[in-house]
Amino acid sequence: MRVTVDTNVIYQALRDNRGASFYILSLIEIGKIELALSTPAFMEYSDVLLREKSLKDLQFKKNEINLFLDFISHIATPFSISYLMRPNLEDENDNMFVELAFASASRYLITSNVKDFNFGNNLRFDSFKIITPTDFVKMWRKAYE
Repeated sequence: MRVTVDTNVIYQALRDNRGASFYILSLIEIGKIELALSTPAFMEYSDVLLREKSLKDLQFKKNEINLFLDFISHIATPFSISYLMRPNLEDENDNMFVELAFASASRYLITSNVKDFNFGNNLRFDSFKIITPTDFVKMWRKAYE
């Protein structure tokens, strides 16, 4: 199963090893689910995780985050976005995750901010579902454990 993961899920996974986000990262690490990755998504992960505020909050050093990013780039499946689909979400960075989910044929776009992905009545995606980390883990455990 291929998924697209919003930056807030990666951040939360690094912040707390007891939550749903960490569980999802663990599933990615052991190859139970496949992480879709594009260059813009990777750059967003890098930008957010390497901020001084993030380093302080996560209690990681810059080189440790760089090692984690190397790990992500190694285990994820890369996708090129050859066209732009702009659903005009309030946060421009959310648009790139929609594009990635669509282009990669991900089954889920996992985000802690489902409300930020409100497309209104003008746009609908049937190819993937937007889901919270908690709801994804509940679904996963019910279906696969």
